Amino acid sequence: MDLLEYQGKQLFARHGLRVSSGKAVTTVEDARKAAEEVGYPVVVKAQVLIGGRGKAGGVKLAADAEETAMHAGNILGMDIHGHTVNTLWIEHASDIATEYYASVLLDRSAKKPLVMFSVEGGVDIEQVAEESPEKLIRHHVDPLEGLSREEAREIARRGGVDPDVVEGVADALVALYEVWKAEDATLAEINPLIVTPEREVKALDAKVSLDANALYRHPENQSLADGENEDPIERRAKEEGVQYVKLDGDIGILGNGAGLVMSTLDVVAQAGGSPANFLDAGGGSDAEKIKQAVELILANDAVKAVLFNIFGGITRGDEVAKGLIAAFDEIRPSVPFVVRLDGTNDVEGRRLLQEAALPNVHAAQTMNDAAELVVALAAGQKGAEVHV
Repeated sequence: MDLLEYQGKQLFARHGLRVSSGKAVTTVEDARKAAEEVGYPVVVKAQVLIGGRGKAGGVKLAADAEETAMHAGNILGMDIHGHTVNTLWIEHASDIATEYYASVLLDRSAKKPLVMFSVEGGVDIEQVAEESPEKLIRHHVDPLEGLSREEAREIARRGGVDPDVVEGVADALVALYEVWKAEDATLAEINPLIVTPEREVKALDAKVSLDANALYRHPENQSLADGENEDPIERRAKEEGVQYVKLDGDIGILGNGAGLVMSTLDVVAQAGGSPANFLDAGGGSDAEKIKQAVELILANDAVKAVLFNIFGGITRGDEVAKGLIAAFDEIRPSVPFVVRLDGTNDVEGRRLLQEAALPNVHAAQTMNDAAELVVALAAGQKGAEVHV
Protein backbone atom coordinates (compact mmCIF):
# COMPACT_ATOMS: atom_id res chain seq x y z
CA MET A 1 0.00 0.00 0.00
CA ASP A 2 1.63 3.21 -1.21
CA LEU A 3 1.27 6.37 0.84
CA LEU A 4 0.95 9.95 -0.28
CA GLU A 5 3.86 12.23 0.56
CA TYR A 6 2.20 13.91 3.53
CA GLN A 7 1.16 10.53 5.00
CA GLY A 8 4.73 9.30 4.71
CA LYS A 9 5.95 12.43 6.44
CA GLN A 10 3.49 11.86 9.27
CA LEU A 11 5.02 8.41 9.79
CA PHE A 12 8.49 9.94 9.63
CA ALA A 13 7.64 12.49 12.31
CA ARG A 14 6.16 9.72 14.46
CA HIS A 15 9.59 8.10 14.57
CA GLY A 16 11.67 11.20 15.13
CA LEU A 17 12.59 12.18 11.58
CA ARG A 18 12.64 15.94 11.03
CA VAL A 19 10.14 17.23 8.45
CA SER A 20 8.88 20.70 7.54
CA SER A 21 5.64 21.90 9.04
CA GLY A 22 2.67 21.51 6.73
CA LYS A 23 -0.99 20.72 6.35
CA ALA A 24 -3.07 18.59 3.96
CA VAL A 25 -6.04 20.37 2.34
CA THR A 26 -8.65 19.71 -0.33
CA THR A 27 -9.93 23.20 -1.20
CA VAL A 28 -8.46 26.52 -2.28
CA GLU A 29 -9.74 28.32 0.80
CA ASP A 30 -8.24 25.70 3.11
CA ALA A 31 -4.95 26.01 1.20
CA ARG A 32 -4.93 29.76 1.90
CA LYS A 33 -5.64 29.17 5.61
CA ALA A 34 -2.99 26.46 5.85
CA ALA A 35 -0.39 28.75 4.29
CA GLU A 36 -1.13 31.40 6.89
CA GLU A 37 -0.69 28.80 9.62
CA VAL A 38 2.62 27.32 8.45
CA GLY A 39 4.06 30.68 7.39
CA TYR A 40 5.22 32.11 4.05
CA PRO A 41 6.85 31.27 1.75
CA VAL A 42 5.10 27.93 1.21
CA VAL A 43 5.24 25.13 -1.32
CA VAL A 44 1.94 23.91 -2.79
CA LYS A 45 2.36 20.21 -3.57
CA ALA A 46 0.03 17.88 -5.44
CA GLN A 47 -0.54 14.64 -3.53
CA VAL A 48 -0.63 11.76 -6.01
CA LEU A 49 0.93 8.31 -6.07
CA ILE A 50 3.14 9.01 -9.06
CA GLY A 51 6.49 10.67 -9.69
CA GLY A 52 7.16 13.67 -11.90
CA ARG A 53 4.86 16.05 -10.02
CA GLY A 54 7.21 18.98 -10.39
CA LYS A 55 7.71 18.61 -14.13
CA ALA A 56 3.93 18.29 -14.56
CA GLY A 57 3.33 21.58 -12.74
CA GLY A 58 2.14 19.97 -9.52
CA VAL A 59 4.66 21.65 -7.19
CA LYS A 60 4.70 25.44 -6.90
CA LEU A 61 6.28 28.03 -4.61
CA ALA A 62 3.98 30.70 -3.20
CA ALA A 63 5.08 33.91 -1.50
CA ASP A 64 1.67 35.16 -0.38
CA ALA A 65 -2.03 34.35 -0.13
CA GLU A 66 -2.76 35.39 -3.71
CA GLU A 67 -0.13 33.06 -5.16
CA THR A 68 -1.23 30.25 -2.86
CA ALA A 69 -4.83 30.51 -4.04
CA MET A 70 -3.77 30.69 -7.68
CA HIS A 71 -1.52 27.62 -7.48
CA ALA A 72 -4.02 25.66 -5.40
CA GLY A 73 -6.78 26.38 -7.91
CA ASN A 74 -4.59 25.33 -10.82
CA ILE A 75 -3.33 22.12 -9.21
CA LEU A 76 -6.54 20.78 -7.65
CA GLY A 77 -8.22 18.58 -10.23
CA MET A 78 -5.07 18.40 -12.33
CA ASP A 79 -4.36 15.09 -14.08
CA ILE A 80 -0.79 13.93 -13.47
CA HIS A 81 -0.02 10.83 -15.52
CA GLY A 82 -3.51 9.47 -15.00
CA HIS A 83 -3.80 10.47 -11.34
CA THR A 84 -6.27 13.23 -10.39
CA VAL A 85 -5.11 15.67 -7.71
CA ASN A 86 -7.68 15.80 -4.92
CA THR A 87 -5.37 16.72 -2.03
CA LEU A 88 -2.64 19.33 -1.59
CA TRP A 89 0.16 19.49 0.93
CA ILE A 90 0.89 23.07 1.99
CA GLU A 91 4.40 23.09 3.44
CA HIS A 92 6.66 25.82 4.75
CA ALA A 93 9.37 26.32 2.12
CA SER A 94 12.85 25.15 3.09
CA ASP A 95 16.19 26.70 2.20
CA ILE A 96 18.45 23.99 0.81
CA ALA A 97 22.23 23.84 1.06
CA THR A 98 22.67 20.17 0.07
CA GLU A 99 20.50 17.32 -1.16
CA TYR A 100 21.10 13.67 -0.25
CA TYR A 101 19.24 10.41 -0.91
CA ALA A 102 18.32 7.72 1.64
CA SER A 103 16.16 4.61 1.58
CA VAL A 104 15.52 1.31 3.33
CA LEU A 105 14.08 -1.72 1.59
CA LEU A 106 14.29 -5.50 1.65
CA ASP A 107 17.02 -7.07 -0.47
CA ARG A 108 15.32 -10.35 -1.31
CA SER A 109 18.44 -11.93 -2.80
CA ALA A 110 20.44 -11.27 0.38
CA LYS A 111 17.38 -11.82 2.61
CA LYS A 112 18.34 -8.76 4.62
CA PRO A 113 17.24 -5.14 4.99
CA LEU A 114 19.23 -2.84 2.72
CA VAL A 115 20.06 0.79 3.51
CA MET A 116 20.99 2.88 0.47
CA PHE A 117 22.51 6.34 0.73
CA SER A 118 23.95 8.85 -1.71
CA VAL A 119 25.13 12.44 -1.64
CA GLU A 120 23.57 12.74 -5.12
CA GLY A 121 20.04 13.48 -3.96
CA GLY A 122 17.19 15.09 -5.82
CA VAL A 123 17.56 12.91 -8.94
CA ASP A 124 16.43 9.41 -9.84
CA ILE A 125 18.46 6.89 -7.87
CA GLU A 126 18.63 4.70 -11.00
CA GLN A 127 20.51 7.53 -12.70
CA VAL A 128 22.98 7.72 -9.82
CA ALA A 129 23.51 3.94 -9.86
CA GLU A 130 24.21 4.04 -13.59
CA GLU A 131 26.31 7.19 -13.87
CA SER A 132 28.05 7.38 -10.46
CA PRO A 133 27.81 3.91 -8.82
CA GLU A 134 30.64 4.78 -6.44
CA LYS A 135 28.38 7.46 -4.90
CA LEU A 136 25.65 4.99 -3.97
CA ILE A 137 26.36 3.29 -0.64
CA ARG A 138 24.65 -0.05 -0.04
CA HIS A 139 24.68 -1.44 3.49
CA HIS A 140 22.96 -4.65 4.59
CA VAL A 141 21.58 -4.68 8.12
CA ASP A 142 21.44 -7.64 10.47
CA PRO A 143 17.67 -7.89 11.03
CA LEU A 144 18.18 -9.23 14.55
CA GLU A 145 20.42 -6.33 15.56
CA GLY A 146 18.92 -3.47 13.58
CA LEU A 147 20.79 -0.41 12.33
CA SER A 148 23.16 0.90 15.00
CA ARG A 149 24.18 4.52 15.28
CA GLU A 150 27.81 3.58 14.54
CA GLU A 151 26.72 1.80 11.36
CA ALA A 152 24.68 4.87 10.38
CA ARG A 153 27.68 7.16 11.02
CA GLU A 154 29.87 4.91 8.89
CA ILE A 155 27.33 4.99 6.03
CA ALA A 156 27.35 8.79 6.20
CA ARG A 157 31.16 8.94 6.23
CA ARG A 158 31.48 6.47 3.35
CA GLY A 159 28.92 8.46 1.42
CA GLY A 160 31.04 11.57 1.72
CA VAL A 161 28.74 13.87 3.68
CA ASP A 162 30.15 17.03 5.21
CA PRO A 163 31.73 16.23 8.60
CA ASP A 164 29.51 18.65 10.50
CA VAL A 165 26.31 16.79 9.44
CA VAL A 166 27.48 13.20 9.96
CA GLU A 167 25.53 13.00 13.22
CA GLY A 168 22.42 14.54 11.68
CA VAL A 169 22.49 12.12 8.73
CA ALA A 170 23.07 9.21 11.12
CA ASP A 171 20.03 10.30 13.15
CA ALA A 172 17.95 10.38 9.96
CA LEU A 173 19.13 6.94 8.82
CA VAL A 174 18.42 5.32 12.17
CA ALA A 175 14.95 6.91 12.27
CA LEU A 176 14.26 5.87 8.66
CA TYR A 177 15.20 2.28 9.46
CA GLU A 178 12.87 2.40 12.46
CA VAL A 179 10.03 3.59 10.20
CA TRP A 180 10.70 0.69 7.82
CA LYS A 181 10.81 -1.89 10.60
CA ALA A 182 8.14 -0.65 13.00
CA GLU A 183 5.55 0.18 10.33
CA ASP A 184 6.08 -3.04 8.32
CA ALA A 185 7.09 -1.03 5.28
CA THR A 186 8.43 -2.54 2.08
CA LEU A 187 10.06 0.76 1.15
CA ALA A 188 10.92 3.92 3.08
CA GLU A 189 12.63 6.53 0.90
CA ILE A 190 13.66 10.17 1.23
CA ASN A 191 14.63 12.02 -1.92
CA PRO A 192 15.84 14.54 -1.16
CA LEU A 193 17.11 14.37 2.40
CA ILE A 194 18.22 17.98 2.71
CA VAL A 195 20.73 19.93 4.73
CA THR A 196 19.61 23.51 5.39
CA PRO A 197 21.98 26.51 5.59
CA GLU A 198 21.60 26.17 9.38
CA ARG A 199 22.94 22.58 8.98
CA GLU A 200 19.69 20.91 9.96
CA VAL A 201 19.02 17.54 8.29
CA LYS A 202 15.41 16.81 7.36
CA ALA A 203 13.19 14.95 4.91
CA LEU A 204 11.89 17.16 2.11
CA ASP A 205 9.97 14.33 0.45
CA ALA A 206 8.65 10.93 1.49
CA LYS A 207 7.95 7.76 -0.42
CA VAL A 208 6.58 4.95 1.74
CA SER A 209 5.04 1.61 0.79
CA LEU A 210 3.46 -0.47 3.53
CA ASP A 211 2.98 -4.23 3.47
CA ALA A 212 -0.79 -4.57 3.09
CA ASN A 213 -0.63 -8.09 4.51
CA ALA A 214 0.67 -6.66 7.79
CA LEU A 215 -1.96 -3.95 8.20
CA TYR A 216 -3.83 -6.02 10.77
CA ARG A 217 -0.94 -5.17 13.10
CA HIS A 218 -1.36 -1.45 12.41
CA PRO A 219 -5.02 -0.45 12.67
CA GLU A 220 -3.93 3.19 12.80
CA ASN A 221 -2.57 2.86 9.23
CA GLN A 222 -5.54 1.14 7.63
CA SER A 223 -7.22 4.43 6.74
CA LEU A 224 -4.19 5.70 4.82
CA ALA A 225 -5.03 4.02 1.49
CA ASP A 226 -5.61 6.50 -1.35
CA GLY A 227 -9.17 5.38 -2.07
CA GLU A 228 -9.90 8.34 -4.36
CA ASN A 229 -7.26 7.29 -6.88
CA GLU A 230 -7.60 3.55 -6.33
CA ASP A 231 -8.81 1.61 -9.34
CA PRO A 232 -12.51 0.79 -8.78
CA ILE A 233 -12.09 -2.83 -9.90
CA GLU A 234 -9.18 -3.32 -7.49
CA ARG A 235 -11.24 -1.74 -4.72
CA ARG A 236 -14.15 -4.07 -5.47
CA ALA A 237 -11.82 -7.08 -5.52
CA LYS A 238 -10.41 -6.09 -2.15
CA GLU A 239 -13.91 -5.84 -0.70
CA GLU A 240 -14.72 -9.31 -2.04
CA GLY A 241 -11.47 -10.81 -0.76
CA VAL A 242 -10.07 -11.52 -4.23
CA GLN A 243 -6.39 -11.03 -5.12
CA TYR A 244 -6.66 -8.82 -8.21
CA VAL A 245 -4.24 -6.35 -9.80
CA LYS A 246 -5.21 -4.43 -12.91
CA LEU A 247 -2.62 -4.37 -15.72
CA ASP A 248 -2.42 -2.58 -19.06
CA GLY A 249 -3.20 -5.41 -21.51
CA ASP A 250 -6.31 -6.95 -23.07
CA ILE A 251 -6.20 -10.61 -21.98
CA GLY A 252 -7.97 -11.43 -18.71
CA ILE A 253 -6.14 -13.99 -16.57
CA LEU A 254 -7.44 -16.27 -13.83
CA GLY A 255 -5.48 -18.96 -12.03
CA ASN A 256 -5.39 -20.65 -8.67
CA GLY A 257 -2.23 -19.82 -6.77
CA ALA A 258 0.02 -16.78 -7.14
CA GLY A 259 2.86 -18.77 -8.66
CA LEU A 260 0.64 -20.28 -11.34
CA VAL A 261 -0.87 -16.89 -12.17
CA MET A 262 2.59 -15.30 -12.48
CA SER A 263 3.69 -18.15 -14.77
CA THR A 264 0.54 -17.68 -16.84
CA LEU A 265 1.27 -13.97 -17.26
CA ASP A 266 4.77 -14.85 -18.50
CA VAL A 267 3.56 -17.52 -20.92
CA VAL A 268 0.91 -15.21 -22.37
CA ALA A 269 3.54 -12.48 -22.82
CA GLN A 270 5.89 -14.97 -24.51
CA ALA A 271 3.07 -15.89 -26.89
CA GLY A 272 2.81 -12.24 -27.89
CA GLY A 273 -0.12 -11.26 -25.69
CA SER A 274 -0.59 -8.59 -23.05
CA PRO A 275 -2.28 -9.54 -19.73
CA ALA A 276 -5.06 -7.26 -18.52
CA ASN A 277 -4.85 -8.38 -14.90
CA PHE A 278 -3.42 -10.64 -12.23
CA LEU A 279 -6.19 -12.61 -10.54
CA ASP A 280 -5.50 -15.38 -8.05
CA ALA A 281 -8.72 -17.24 -7.26
CA GLY A 282 -6.87 -19.01 -4.44
CA GLY A 283 -6.98 -22.57 -3.28
CA GLY A 284 -10.33 -24.21 -2.72
CA SER A 285 -12.26 -21.72 -4.85
CA ASP A 286 -15.90 -22.76 -5.21
CA ALA A 287 -18.37 -21.95 -7.98
CA GLU A 288 -19.45 -18.65 -6.37
CA LYS A 289 -15.84 -17.47 -6.09
CA ILE A 290 -15.20 -18.31 -9.74
CA LYS A 291 -18.31 -16.38 -10.79
CA GLN A 292 -17.12 -13.36 -8.79
CA ALA A 293 -13.73 -13.61 -10.49
CA VAL A 294 -15.31 -13.65 -13.95
CA GLU A 295 -17.33 -10.55 -13.09
CA LEU A 296 -14.18 -8.74 -11.94
CA ILE A 297 -12.22 -9.64 -15.07
CA LEU A 298 -15.02 -8.55 -17.38
CA ALA A 299 -15.50 -5.26 -15.49
CA ASN A 300 -12.39 -4.11 -17.37
CA ASP A 301 -13.64 -2.92 -20.76
CA ALA A 302 -10.19 -3.47 -22.30
CA VAL A 303 -10.48 -7.27 -22.01
CA LYS A 304 -10.79 -8.96 -25.42
CA ALA A 305 -10.30 -12.58 -24.30
CA VAL A 306 -9.99 -14.50 -21.03
CA LEU A 307 -7.72 -17.37 -20.02
CA PHE A 308 -8.61 -19.74 -17.17
CA ASN A 309 -5.53 -21.72 -16.13
CA ILE A 310 -6.46 -24.11 -13.31
CA PHE A 311 -4.22 -26.77 -11.85
CA GLY A 312 -6.46 -28.46 -9.33
CA GLY A 313 -5.25 -29.45 -5.92
CA ILE A 314 -7.60 -28.11 -3.30
CA THR A 315 -9.38 -26.31 -6.12
CA ARG A 316 -11.65 -28.76 -7.95
CA GLY A 317 -12.09 -28.69 -11.69
CA ASP A 318 -15.82 -29.38 -11.48
CA GLU A 319 -16.32 -26.36 -9.16
CA VAL A 320 -14.44 -24.16 -11.61
CA ALA A 321 -16.67 -25.40 -14.42
CA LYS A 322 -19.83 -24.79 -12.38
CA GLY A 323 -18.67 -21.24 -11.58
CA LEU A 324 -17.98 -20.51 -15.23
CA ILE A 325 -21.36 -21.93 -16.27
CA ALA A 326 -23.11 -19.79 -13.63
CA ALA A 327 -21.21 -16.71 -14.77
CA PHE A 328 -22.23 -17.26 -18.38
CA ASP A 329 -25.82 -17.73 -17.33
CA GLU A 330 -25.90 -14.39 -15.49
CA ILE A 331 -23.37 -12.23 -17.34
CA ARG A 332 -23.45 -13.64 -20.89
CA PRO A 333 -19.89 -12.57 -21.81
CA SER A 334 -19.25 -11.37 -25.34
CA VAL A 335 -15.52 -12.18 -25.34
CA PRO A 336 -13.97 -15.63 -25.93
CA PHE A 337 -12.76 -17.79 -23.04
CA VAL A 338 -9.98 -20.37 -23.11
CA VAL A 339 -10.07 -22.93 -20.29
CA ARG A 340 -7.27 -25.25 -19.28
CA LEU A 341 -8.30 -27.62 -16.48
CA ASP A 342 -5.86 -30.08 -14.97
CA GLY A 343 -5.70 -31.89 -11.62
CA THR A 344 -8.47 -32.65 -9.16
CA ASN A 345 -11.77 -33.50 -10.90
CA ASP A 346 -10.50 -32.13 -14.21
CA VAL A 347 -12.28 -34.82 -16.25
CA GLU A 348 -15.60 -34.00 -14.57
CA GLY A 349 -14.98 -30.28 -15.09
CA ARG A 350 -14.33 -30.71 -18.79
CA ARG A 351 -17.43 -32.91 -19.10
CA LEU A 352 -19.59 -30.23 -17.49
CA LEU A 353 -18.27 -27.58 -19.84
CA GLN A 354 -18.79 -29.79 -22.86
CA GLU A 355 -22.37 -30.55 -21.88
CA ALA A 356 -23.09 -26.87 -21.16
CA ALA A 357 -21.85 -25.98 -24.65
CA LEU A 358 -21.12 -22.41 -23.57
CA PRO A 359 -20.77 -20.05 -26.53
CA ASN A 360 -17.22 -19.06 -27.44
CA VAL A 361 -15.55 -21.20 -24.73
CA HIS A 362 -12.54 -23.18 -25.89
CA ALA A 363 -10.64 -25.95 -24.11
CA ALA A 364 -6.85 -26.35 -24.17
CA GLN A 365 -4.72 -29.24 -22.94
CA THR A 366 -1.54 -27.41 -21.91
CA MET A 367 -0.63 -23.96 -20.63
CA ASN A 368 1.32 -23.18 -23.80
CA ASP A 369 -1.61 -24.25 -25.99
CA ALA A 370 -3.96 -22.10 -23.89
CA ALA A 371 -1.69 -19.06 -24.12
CA GLU A 372 -1.26 -19.29 -27.89
CA LEU A 373 -5.00 -19.74 -28.39
CA VAL A 374 -6.11 -16.87 -26.15
CA VAL A 375 -3.58 -14.52 -27.81
CA ALA A 376 -4.95 -15.48 -31.23
CA LEU A 377 -8.55 -14.99 -30.09
CA ALA A 378 -7.76 -11.60 -28.49
CA ALA A 379 -6.24 -10.54 -31.82
CA GLY A 380 -9.48 -11.51 -33.53
CA GLN A 381 -7.88 -14.24 -35.64
CA LYS A 382 -10.54 -16.38 -37.25
CA GLY A 383 -10.16 -20.11 -37.21
CA ALA A 384 -7.70 -20.17 -34.33
CA GLU A 385 -6.73 -23.77 -33.70
CA VAL A 386 -8.44 -25.30 -30.68
CA HIS A 387 -6.82 -28.14 -28.70
CA VAL A 388 -9.42 -30.19 -26.83
